[in-house]
Amino acid sequence: MIYPADDSRSRALFERAQRYLPGGNTRTTVYMKPYPVYAVRGEGCRVWDADGVARIDCINNFTSLIHGYAHPAITAAIVAQAPLGTAFGMPTEAEIDLAELLCERVAAIDTLRFTNSGTEAVMMAMKAARAFTGRAKIAKVEGAYHGSYDYSEVSLDPTPANWGSAEPDSIAYASGTPRGVTDDVVVLPFNDAAAARRIIARHAHELAGVLVDPMPNRAGLAPATVEYMHALRDACRDAGALLIVDEIIVFRLAMGGAQPRWDIKADLTTLGKVIGGGFPVGAVGGRREVMEVFSPAAGKPALPHGGTFSANPMTMRAGIAALRLLDAAAFARLDAIGAALREGIGAALRRHGVAGSVVGAGSLLKVHFTERTVTDYRSAYGTVDETRRLAQFSRALLNRGVIIAPNGLMALSTPMTDRDIDEISAAIDAAIRVLAKETE
Repeated sequence: MIYPADDSRSRALFERAQRYLPGGNTRTTVYMKPYPVYAVRGEGCRVWDADGVARIDCINNFTSLIHGYAHPAITAAIVAQAPLGTAFGMPTEAEIDLAELLCERVAAIDTLRFTNSGTEAVMMAMKAARAFTGRAKIAKVEGAYHGSYDYSEVSLDPTPANWGSAEPDSIAYASGTPRGVTDDVVVLPFNDAAAARRIIARHAHELAGVLVDPMPNRAGLAPATVEYMHALRDACRDAGALLIVDEIIVFRLAMGGAQPRWDIKADLTTLGKVIGGGFPVGAVGGRREVMEVFSPAAGKPALPHGGTFSANPMTMRAGIAALRLLDAAAFARLDAIGAALREGIGAALRRHGVAGSVVGAGSLLKVHFTERTVTDYRSAYGTVDETRRLAQFSRALLNRGVIIAPNGLMALSTPMTDRDIDEISAAIDAAIRVLAKETE
């Protein structure tokens, strides 16, 4: 069935949803006009919609399903746990097992705490930085997404009309954000080491931490330069602030996470998505002395932290199974198919004479329809025409059996075979050919 269709079951479901959900929606990121495509089941790297159409999923619930759908080992783990209990008001051995596995893999993490989402993980990391340093302000990168905590949302989507002419301004994302929030967030340009050093030094006496994703999706997915990441590390050390590295997405780049790629070690690291095996999850970890702000061993901790479903055994057991599947061979395979697809997209753009580029690393990639070199949020910011081409591209792929994020993001999964990659590449080539004809 070609999308959109008047007689689709997805359309009927959306009409029903609008009676009970604001805008017929409970996740802004999955909203589509004229209606979203509703999922019914998934298996391997494919998902079937409400009309029975199967597509290769190249976004995998926004990067979280690195093993695709219904992986037998993960399914077995949750089937084994379910009859034993899904959640308790007591700790379980499962949380120790997953924590031990993560601490062994990530050099920057001595101890950690689990949360229910990446948003919570970032929120607790920021609060931990404040509790440890006794300071209020946090610095973050312009255009970078770190969840829906007020402070982490600042300057998430500024426009040329309000982002400032030189150094980035602190701009509220959601209506009703208190002025005090924007006053306590310092905004940094991405991949400009000199400017970042200068801004951090200016606020050194009041900065609790600097929050950075080394390959921020919403800011374009261009990787940070080594120089930039080292500048942040050094500037934090000089200022007495904590470096907080958000690996909620980029943890999928390697066995030890993303930090070894940039040869840095954070004070605090946030995790999520792939560590939950398809279940809601988040984690914040770091240096033992910093993480002690959470400890209730001597009474009320400096930073109390709860969560009814934090570290529930279903998530923990699914996460353990998922991480054990992510061995050296799995990462090598993901690197190979990611490189092949990025190369193939670049070749298709050149072959059809369409302005564009593809950025990313490992199993992550993002397509930009611009002649500019994408290095940060501002260079990735699309014109009206570029945004229209991206929407056409994602719609053309949807109707050729491939799902990507509306912003051009793709996150590959371990079940993908060479044949699947060929099928994705063919669909991309056809979609780019359509764009080329429209620009003739």
